Amino acid sequence: MGQQHLAGPVTVALVEDHQVVVDGVRSWFGPPSPVELVAQGSTIESVRGTAADVLMLDLNLNGTLVIDRVAELCGGGQRVIVFSEHEEPETVRAVLDAGASAFIGKGRATRESCLETILEVAADKPSMTPPMAQAIATDESPHRPQLSDKERAALLFWFQSMSKASVAARMGIKERTVRQYIDRARVKYAAAGRPAPTKEKLLICAIQDGLIRPDEVTVYTSLAARQER
Repeated sequence: MGQQHLAGPVTVALVEDHQVVVDGVRSWFGPPSPVELVAQGSTIESVRGTAADVLMLDLNLNGTLVIDRVAELCGGGQRVIVFSEHEEPETVRAVLDAGASAFIGKGRATRESCLETILEVAADKPSMTPPMAQAIATDESPHRPQLSDKERAALLFWFQSMSKASVAARMGIKERTVRQYIDRARVKYAAAGRPAPTKEKLLICAIQDGLIRPDEVTVYTSLAARQER
């Protein structure tokens, strides 16, 4: 799964156990839509291995909430968009902290908004949907964004003068996932009224909030380089 291809549609795999929802989503993605539904199933396992740019995941599958599976999917390099009626802020925050690229609420989704979010996620661009904005706005510490452990780790390595590719190798994830973590941190600060469009501004904000300690921001030296000294 790479960057969005301009020559063809963005491909989507849908995990959803209600046929009426599947039919509705499929109608959104028909030609001449820039998005194509290439796989659908009622379980995560039914679409595993599908080479889709984006995975749309319902959280309630066959009566079981699968919030705990989001981190597993994202850790495997999948771009995940949660597509759920469970729009409670705490649920939205949980899946975003687990690595989901975006959250679309079924109750307010439209064809246009859904396609826009899918295209943003497929292009590894930050996305902000109404449930995500509400979840951030109702956080107990809205002016001090909460970063997941992986978001913080990616920022720290990046602040240590590592390239995004090096950060990805160090964390064992895709480079686009590193960009996603950094972009998500920027989105969180922007939503809190503290935009951090540059690396320097993002570092200042992270230090101010105690997310990164100044003494942690040292120039990274690889183990091999240290051994050569």
